[in-house]
Amino acid sequence: MSEMIPTWLGGDLVAVEKLEAHRRGLRHKAVSVFVLHGDEVLIQRRALGKYHTPGLWANTCCTHPRWGEAGEACARRRLDEELGITGLDMHPRGEVEYRADVGGGLIEHEVVEVFVAHVARRIATCPNPEEVMAVDWVSRAALTVRIANSPGAYTPWLRIYLERHAAQIFAEA
Repeated sequence: MSEMIPTWLGGDLVAVEKLEAHRRGLRHKAVSVFVLHGDEVLIQRRALGKYHTPGLWANTCCTHPRWGEAGEACARRRLDEELGITGLDMHPRGEVEYRADVGGGLIEHEVVEVFVAHVARRIATCPNPEEVMAVDWVSRAALTVRIANSPGAYTPWLRIYLERHAAQIFAEA
């Protein structure tokens, strides 16, 4: 069965098949999570089997909520499904919107609820190999340098988040 995601069509929020939403570049709901330890961000490298942006580095996790699923519940579900992380306190950072070509004729046009979770130490992960091929803890400064040196190794949305929305995402709260 294909996954249906909340998508805006003609001003109404309706359920549209995920791949169709991306083929047509339709505006749809999404969730992104950043797990932080001090100035370090937990990033993940997407599995090679992902239908878009395989093998690229992204924020801790991101996904689309199921129809009727609250953003925080979605963020918690996906942290567990992708990385085996549970029990974190989520802090909402509001919404951001972006549109980006993710290759293969697919467009992400997302209205993203962003969540941040602060951890006292680098927590262990248990990556799902169908979703994640590697993880890394990296300082924001080092991540900025890495992206400047090799932008093609990072997802468009991570580059957009850091270029346009860093103050919102990483605000002290």
